[in-house]
Amino acid sequence: MTLYIDPPTWPGHGRLWSHLVSDVSYAELHAFADALGVPRRAFERDHYDLPAHRYGDAVSAGALEVSSREVVRLLHGAGLRRRKGAARTAPGAQPRSS
Repeated sequence: MTLYIDPPTWPGHGRLWSHLVSDVSYAELHAFADALGVPRRAFERDHYDLPAHRYGDAVSAGALEVSSREVVRLLHGAGLRRRKGAARTAPGAQPRSS
């Protein structure tokens, strides 16, 4: 299982955020996030948003540090990239649960 995370450089809600992604499946991504205790509400289309203070937790759990550009490239290469406004369920996507 290999997951990827970009540096916490994305501002929002008074914090900086990282994106956690898989290059295999949403199921793999959800399992990793569940193991970290990341709530499912942090999942947005094709990635989890992690606040800067959780970055080290993800890396310690095995996420590989990559650039933001690499995150997008990995998602595209795996066919997992879902842009804003795209259909809610992409082929191979796992339904969100609350």
